[in-house]
Amino acid sequence: MLKAVVFDDEYIVLQGLKTMIDWGQYGIEMIGTADNGLSALQMFRDIRPDIVLTDIRMPGMDGLQLIETAAAEAPEAMFIVFSGFNEFEYVRRAIGLGVVDYLEKPITVSNIDKAVQKAIERIRLRQAYSTMQVKWNASQAELLEKATLDLLLLGEKVVSKWRESFGAEWTEVLGVTVAAFSSERAAIPIDSSYRVVEVTNGDEILSVIFHFQLPASSLFEHLSRLASRTAAVFSSGCTYTSLTDTPKSYREALRALRFGKFHHTKGWITIQDVKEGQVRTEELATLQGSLLSCLRRGDREGLGQAFERIKRWTQTDTLSPDQIEREMLKLVYIGMEAAKEPPYNRGIFGEAPHRELSALDTREEMVEWMLERMEKLCAWIEEARIRKKHPAILKALTIIEERYGHDLSLQELAEQVGLNSAYFSLLFKEETGSSYIKYLTSFRIERAKALLQEGMRVNEASEKVGYCNYRHFSEIFKKHVGMTPGRYRDIHHTGS
Repeated sequence: MLKAVVFDDEYIVLQGLKTMIDWGQYGIEMIGTADNGLSALQMFRDIRPDIVLTDIRMPGMDGLQLIETAAAEAPEAMFIVFSGFNEFEYVRRAIGLGVVDYLEKPITVSNIDKAVQKAIERIRLRQAYSTMQVKWNASQAELLEKATLDLLLLGEKVVSKWRESFGAEWTEVLGVTVAAFSSERAAIPIDSSYRVVEVTNGDEILSVIFHFQLPASSLFEHLSRLASRTAAVFSSGCTYTSLTDTPKSYREALRALRFGKFHHTKGWITIQDVKEGQVRTEELATLQGSLLSCLRRGDREGLGQAFERIKRWTQTDTLSPDQIEREMLKLVYIGMEAAKEPPYNRGIFGEAPHRELSALDTREEMVEWMLERMEKLCAWIEEARIRKKHPAILKALTIIEERYGHDLSLQELAEQVGLNSAYFSLLFKEETGSSYIKYLTSFRIERAKALLQEGMRVNEASEKVGYCNYRHFSEIFKKHVGMTPGRYRDIHHTGS
């Protein structure tokens, strides 16, 4: 319902307008009256009415002064004036102030009806215009957001279309910077030196800043202040002077944001803060080799131990998420290689493992993702081998896993599985692709490597895996691994 007030220094006029007019029929509530200009202005400020009916001549402040002051504070209000004098100067000033109507006293119900209807119609037109304006502005903002998103993704191809959405100010744009936010977008303060367009792309929360001044010192000051007030992380790419480079700043902002989330950073991180450390390739190759060996044997226990070492490797502070992602993808390919025979089950890693990995923000998520799939792959390989292998060989492999640390001759093992030793030797090589002695030696060496990585002394590891002669063990270990067990321990023992 609309609100109306009446201002006049004549009591009879105030009461007459208040009681003789059925304001409800217009959808108007008469909520106040005043008999002088000063109290009228205060009431206007307190109530903010939609329609004001006021006499021109009042003590304290005349009606036209009141309208001039009130209209400056609330331009949406409608004013109807009346006076006992039809003086040209008053009429001219009233028209100049945009009043709805100028009525001569004595005021009739018919004149008030016409003036009020005219005021209501103007209010409706203004509201309709405001609604249209809001919708138009929203539509323009939506078009600009869409054009800016296209600019982030497509660059040069859509610059001309973006200019149309941005408006005439595009000629003043000197550069562009993209900012990305981890969870909730921080409001970048308004500044005459730039314009911010807020964009979302799936889960990506972005602000694209178009600069009217360079260098962008004002923006960076604002971002620094935002960083001191937030517990979340947000990032920015480089500032580029060409709009065609907007996709570069976008990719850099996302990369910096991922780096910040990966290292649990808080506040603002720039692409210049993103550093990549030195990958210890020798150590990693050893870990990858252990993983492959465990997968081929279907050794879940060994797989878990290998992953613990991989997990410790990922905790190197200088490594970026991109580096760890690349190494994790190598493990994916190692898994695929291990599963060539039997044929690889694509459901384990999915059709696009690189996309799944790139969506993960922390090392914990990456390691967990990889471990889950490697365990599934290990179980699948083991089941496939069980379906394929001769029962006697399966029993022999179990015995080897249980007794590899003891003397275990081919003859003894053949007897335990109930086969002739010559036939068992041929069958074992056929089923495993390796002779019994080579298989047992390889199994023992892999176990020894795991023990040495855990920090066990060489002589203890030698006895643990079935070699009582320390010198003999060292020779075999060096032949298989390419270095002495002592050297291997020194390099790969984590100390944890």
